[in-house]
Order: sequence, then C-alpha cells, then structure tokens
Amino acid sequence: MSTSSKPAASESVAASIASNAIRLSEALDNHMRNSFQPESKKTLRKFQPAEVSELTGISMSNLRTRHQEGDFPEVETDSRGRRLYSAAEIDQIRHIMAKTGRNGEAYLPGRRSGDALQVISIVNFKGGSSKTTSAIHLAQRYALRGYRVLAIDMDPQASLTTMFGYRPEIEFAEGGTIYDAIKYEEPVPLSQVIRKTYFHNLDLAPAGLMLSEYETETAYALQHKIDPPFTQRLAIALDEVEANYDLVIIDCPPQLGFTTMTALLASTGLLITVVPSMLDVASMAQFLEMAGETVRALEEAAGPIHWNFLKFLIARYEPTDVPQSQMAGFLRSILLDQVLTTPMLKSTAISDAGMTQQTIYEIEPSQVLKKTLDRILESVNGVTDEFEKVIQKAWARETD
Repeated sequence: MSTSSKPAASESVAASIASNAIRLSEALDNHMRNSFQPESKKTLRKFQPAEVSELTGISMSNLRTRHQEGDFPEVETDSRGRRLYSAAEIDQIRHIMAKTGRNGEAYLPGRRSGDALQVISIVNFKGGSSKTTSAIHLAQRYALRGYRVLAIDMDPQASLTTMFGYRPEIEFAEGGTIYDAIKYEEPVPLSQVIRKTYFHNLDLAPAGLMLSEYETETAYALQHKIDPPFTQRLAIALDEVEANYDLVIIDCPPQLGFTTMTALLASTGLLITVVPSMLDVASMAQFLEMAGETVRALEEAAGPIHWNFLKFLIARYEPTDVPQSQMAGFLRSILLDQVLTTPMLKSTAISDAGMTQQTIYEIEPSQVLKKTLDRILESVNGVTDEFEKVIQKAWARETD
C-alpha cells in the first residue's frame, strides 16, 4: 500500500482531508495511550523535599524536624529513604503550618474575607506566542503554591484541554465543554462542565470544536437582542462557582472575536504574551489597537470596564539572540513596568515535555539534564512568582 498522502484521482479534496483527519486522530490516540501507560490517564509525579521547601517556604531543616516530631503526616520514601510528597500532601502540610507556624497566613496565599476572585485572561492576537504554555504553567504553579485554581480553555483548538490528557474531539464530541455554559440555547451551570484534574487544587473547564459555534451564534444573538449579551455570559457563569476558587486562568483563542471578548469582559486582569520579534510585536500592536477600539465601543454602550492590571510577558526568549534582546529592550522602553521583568525562556525542556503533553512541573527531574531543568525552572518560577505579586497587590496585600 502506498504511504503517499497525495489523494487519488477519484478522491475528492474533502474526502482526502477527512481521511487524513481520521488517520491523525487514531495516531494521536495511540501516542497518548502509549505515553500514559498503563492507565492512559495522566497522573502527577511526587515531589522531592527541596521542591517542597521551595514551594512552601518551609526550610529543609524545619521540614525534617516537623516530621521527626510527628507534626507532619508520614509520606512515601524512595529506595534511599528520601521522602516523596504528593501535591495533596504538600497542601496538607501547608495547612498545618498555617495553624502552627509563625506568620501562619503566609502559607495560605489565596483569597481571604473580602477578596474578589481574580480572573486572568492570557491573550495575544498571534498563534505561537506561548499563550497555552504560559497559561498551564501559571495554573499548575499556583495550584502547587496553595491557590485553588480553575483553568478555562476558551480556544476551540483546545490545546490547554489536550495538555490535561484529554482528547477533545473524542471525549467532548457530544458536549461537556465551556461552550455548554455560555451558549445561548439552554446553557448549563458551569459546575456541570468543570472537571477535576490529576493536579491537586486545579480544575478544568475544557474546550472543544463546538466552541467555534459561539462566534456565529453571538452575531445572531446581537441582531435579535438575546439576553444576557456576550459581554456578561462568562461572568454570569463564573458567579455560580466563584466561592470555590481563588484564581481563574483563561487561555484565549489567538484572535479578537466574540469568544475572546467574552473572556476579557469577565476578567479582572490581563496577561499579554509577546515573542520579542518585529513581526510578533507588530502583530501585538495591531491586537492592542483593535482591542482598544472594541473596548471603547463597549464602554460607550455599557459603561466603564475595569481591570486590576494589564501586564506583558516576553515569551520564547533567547538571551543570546541579539535582535531579540534589542526588541525586548525596545518593549520595556515603551511599555515600562507593564512588562514583567522576568521573561519566559525558550527551552528544549518545555518543547520535549510538550511531546507527551507535560509541563516542567510534571516531568521527572531525572528525565532532563539538571542544568537544562534548573535554567527553565528559574525562568518559569521567576515569571509566576513575579506575577503572583501582581495578583497579591490586586488584593491590596503587601509584597516584597
């Protein structure tokens, strides 16, 4: 049998596309099943004491002492007697420290009485700007840091959903996505589409191809004045579950349509990713101009729109690339402190982990060269920690 992908003369282009889709879908399904043997469902690895110390702020010596004194629960140990902690056990330790440690509230960084839910949209007008990579690393890091996080995939391509180990075109072909909670005909409560994930403290509202219908349905709804309008649909959906979370991280599609605007208008803050190249910066400028015009029109119709913050993240950054360094400097000179100080580095560790739908927090440290892993962890942790201070400031808390 020929392996050529060229369609036979009698085969229509549509049939060729469909058959290619089927073959790719089957191959991807086999790939994911092989990657996640034996269960074909993702699980989260356990964390070493040094990682627990970095995540919680508990010193290594205090961690050992607390175990010896029986304050902390017993955990699994490896062949060398080194303790290994699940994410749930890290969270349990965090809550013990909140009750018994000095400055206990520091161990629980999430919402307190009177704090509003922080809803953060990750946006850019251009694909390949690390939106999904940034969104999932932020969501996972904050879950590990003790926040209750909801990740929402607002992109019909569903890359974020796929990173959580789902096959959207198979598992959500009949529904069960964020689309069901914001659609105009018989929407369901958001709680009915939210999925618990293998990651403690992190839930997911998945996406699927049906979400693309939201664009045309919104145009129809505007013509026929169907309420509530797109400007309120996600915000209303979130009201039902807002008490369950500290943070909502939204991965937006790479265009400024109704789906993106629905996310933006439910948000309390924005993080715009940008690759420091001339083409990407020009694309971002176009995105900002269009977004500004759209928001201005919406404000004229519905009143002021307020975000607690708007920040820019330099992504896929290569420090040794002189043009990139120059463009990064240019961005900082124009946008000043709106640009996060720490960039998200381009790294083979992220690319290689992505081959099996993993992040740097999921891969076993032994699978990557220590120098490579340390370099990207320093970058990603630096980004998330800096942005965490922005979130804390939105709650009017003191940050160092």
